[in-house]
Amino acid sequence: MVREWDSRTASSAEIASLLDTLNAVLAADLPQDPPWREDSLREYLSEVMPGERRLSWAAQAGSPAEGELGVMLGHVHVLLLGDIGVLEVLVHPTARRTGLGRDLVRLAARRVYQEGFRSIGVEVVGDTPAVEFYEALGFSREYVETRSVLDLSAVDWAALTEMATGVDAGYRVEFCPGGPPDDLIDAYARAKAAVRDVDDGELRPSSYDPQRLRDSLDTLHRRGMKPYIVLAIHDDTGEVAGLTEVVVPAQHPTRADQYDTIVAQQHRGHGIDRAIKARMLLELRSAEPELTEVQTWNAQANESMLKVNAELGYRPDREWCEYSVDVAELVHQLDAPR
Repeated sequence: MVREWDSRTASSAEIASLLDTLNAVLAADLPQDPPWREDSLREYLSEVMPGERRLSWAAQAGSPAEGELGVMLGHVHVLLLGDIGVLEVLVHPTARRTGLGRDLVRLAARRVYQEGFRSIGVEVVGDTPAVEFYEALGFSREYVETRSVLDLSAVDWAALTEMATGVDAGYRVEFCPGGPPDDLIDAYARAKAAVRDVDDGELRPSSYDPQRLRDSLDTLHRRGMKPYIVLAIHDDTGEVAGLTEVVVPAQHPTRADQYDTIVAQQHRGHGIDRAIKARMLLELRSAEPELTEVQTWNAQANESMLKVNAELGYRPDREWCEYSVDVAELVHQLDAPR
């Protein structure tokens, strides 16, 4: 049975079943990725930024007439933000090639169309069955990043300590667990806004307005995702010259997610990028003793950041692709007789 589903009111058994399906998908498609945990999973699925909405459907074994619904075979949610719906589909490996994934996408696409949105986007991991699935539905590849993973057990900590002190005179580097202090929020937002059109190649969430930034940090905390920030401050002006963000999710605390790393154009060439990323890893080593890996995403054309990551010990892992499709065309295709 497929039905609209709300993680806020779902039973604990349903949340646990969804987790089992998610981990079965990871084991089949990304076997090197750590399994997820149930910690704050309900909050991860339900909490969104102000002005955004999340709609979900679940496919479960059984039917209401047979009593309580059983194992979750599939799940789809769409996050409505701005002028696009962002799709995510999970189908248990045992239920693939049955048409279930297509049915779930049809439900989500119809709703997105009814809500007046014009396009749907989705992140697709390279070298997984999702590539063929979405391309067969008419999705077009818009953007490609490289995911790289750092194994902390292989880090040369002495070399990293030297990198962390390699910033030129006139800058200081500060560690901000939980987020930047309020008196630096405006400067922090200005630094991000100044480079939002530069090819820093990050698909991770980013906010450029001070209030939006506060909301973003608050949402991360509510979702069980702990942000860590390292800032490079220009001594003469007090401006944020560079920043790097890492988030440690309660759902997979052994592997952290790198978000934005930014160095303002006028402050480049002073060793800031290496220093702030090295300082971040040194701080995480003590702040998150359970952490064993950090993953980051970069545009393939962003050679400077890829070089920095390689010096820190990151190793390329997978292509991470953005696909999109016109909603009306997708609905038409999915509703056409096969």
